[in-house]
Amino acid sequence: MTTTLRVHRLLLTALGTALLLIGGAAPSQAQTVVVMVNGEPITDFDIEQRSKLDVLTTQKNPGRQEVINELIDEKVKIKEGKKYGVEPTSSDIDQSFSGMAQRMRITPDQLAKSLEVKGVRPETLKNRMRAEMVWTSLVRGRFKEQLQVGERDVAAAVQAQNGEKLQVEGFEYKMQPIVLIVPRGSSQAATEARHKEAELYRSRITSCDEANTLFRSTPNAAIRESVTKTSADLPEALRKVLDDTQVGHLTPPEVTKQGIEMVVLCARNSTMIDTPKRREVREKMYVEKYEKTSKRYLAEIRKAAMIEYR
Repeated sequence: MTTTLRVHRLLLTALGTALLLIGGAAPSQAQTVVVMVNGEPITDFDIEQRSKLDVLTTQKNPGRQEVINELIDEKVKIKEGKKYGVEPTSSDIDQSFSGMAQRMRITPDQLAKSLEVKGVRPETLKNRMRAEMVWTSLVRGRFKEQLQVGERDVAAAVQAQNGEKLQVEGFEYKMQPIVLIVPRGSSQAATEARHKEAELYRSRITSCDEANTLFRSTPNAAIRESVTKTSADLPEALRKVLDDTQVGHLTPPEVTKQGIEMVVLCARNSTMIDTPKRREVREKMYVEKYEKTSKRYLAEIRKAAMIEYR
């Protein structure tokens, strides 16, 4: 009887091991190992899943070897991250997943279901997110100094693009947001009344001090702490509104979810420190440096990796 139980336990153990080799999303299909990377397998199922995800996110159908290379790269990136203690937690990955869902204006569950409908496990996307987070932290952390973009280089690049012309100056805006609160569910008439009230304030306010004195004592109104932004920080439409507003005055009222919102412009100063053009050039130069450094770094660690095709 003891021998029978022992055999039975061995059979259950063998069955459990076999189940581990079968994909959770495809329990009837055993996974065939295609590549071993530093002792970790890449299976046919992994390749199939990543292929579907790539088609979904890029609208292109990648070749099999292209997908395999992508998965190999991620394996070596993750290992390199562990070497330097860069290991995102499950909470970090879930937060990134939720952030993607939020940008798509859906819930994380809805994002997961939309992937599953396309035959992609949410874990497939999360694995890619993990590798991207690790790699970004590694490259930016290890090569911080090499990735710095000098302001002289930026200025030279801007001048080269503009020929002999001087670069267009930008502005630094100091402002305070103001809200005339309109409770949710209020009638259109109530909203219009507050809008007229805002226009009345616009005709009276001529300084930030006046705005602070008035709106801190006005019922159902709020004035926020001052914020400072440069031209490069703001969209073109908002820059135009601020440029058309006299210093010390309020911008035109706008209806939002909170109520009627305006901004009191406290200061507008010329600056050459940061302009939309400089920001654009600086970001482009940084991306070029990052991609070059990233490509070289990946080639180095991939060359040192143990990659075995089956």
